[in-house]
Amino acid sequence: MSSAVSKRLEALEFARTSPKNLRLILTARRIDVLEEVKKDIEKEVGEGVKVLTVKLDVSKPEEVKGFVGGLPEEWREIDVLVNNAGLVRGVAQAPSIAEEDINIMFATNGDIINIGSIAGREAYQGGSIYCATKAAIRSFGQVETEFSVVRFYGDKEKADAVYAGCEPLTPDDIAEVIVFAAGRRENVVIADTLIFPNHQAAATVLHKKL
Repeated sequence: MSSAVSKRLEALEFARTSPKNLRLILTARRIDVLEEVKKDIEKEVGEGVKVLTVKLDVSKPEEVKGFVGGLPEEWREIDVLVNNAGLVRGVAQAPSIAEEDINIMFATNGDIINIGSIAGREAYQGGSIYCATKAAIRSFGQVETEFSVVRFYGDKEKADAVYAGCEPLTPDDIAEVIVFAAGRRENVVIADTLIFPNHQAAATVLHKKL
C-alpha cells in the first residue's frame, strides 16, 4: 500500500528541488489519488515540473512487465525509482493467517523493495508474513499513514489507537530523506537508513504518554 499522503509528499519534495526541469511519473492502484497529487504539484511549483499519472498494481506481474514499454517514449528514461509499495493485512498468528492474505502480501511486498519497514529487522507477534516480505531491506520506524487502517480492514478506531499517546514520523519526514539520498553525487550510495521517532526504541517498543 502506497498511501496517498506519503506519495503526495515524496513527489512534492522532488518537485521542490527541481521546479524548472523535472519529470515525475506517479503510479498507484487509485488513479483519482494520483490526479489529486498532480494538481497539488502543479499548484505549488507551476508548469516547470511535468507529471505523468499511471494506474499500476505492482502485485500483478503482467502490469509491471509492460509498464516502461507502455509509457510515452519521452518518459521511458528513468533516473530515480522510489518504490513505496507495501501492504499488511491483519495481525493473526502464523497458523491462523488466511491464505488469501498471505498471497496478497507476498505479491505486493516480495520483489524489489526500496522503502520497507522496521519489521524487516525485528519480527513481531502476529506479523510473520508481513515481516518476511520486508526482511530484504532495512528501513523506517513508525510513520502515520493509511497503513494501519488497511491492516485493521478499515477499522479507523483501531488504527488511531496505534498512534495514541505518541507523535509518529510523518510522510514529510520520510520524503526529505528520500530526496536527500537520491541527490547525492554519483559515487555516494546510502545503503542503509533507519529512522525512528524519538519515542520508539524498536519495532514494538514505544513510549506513549497516557
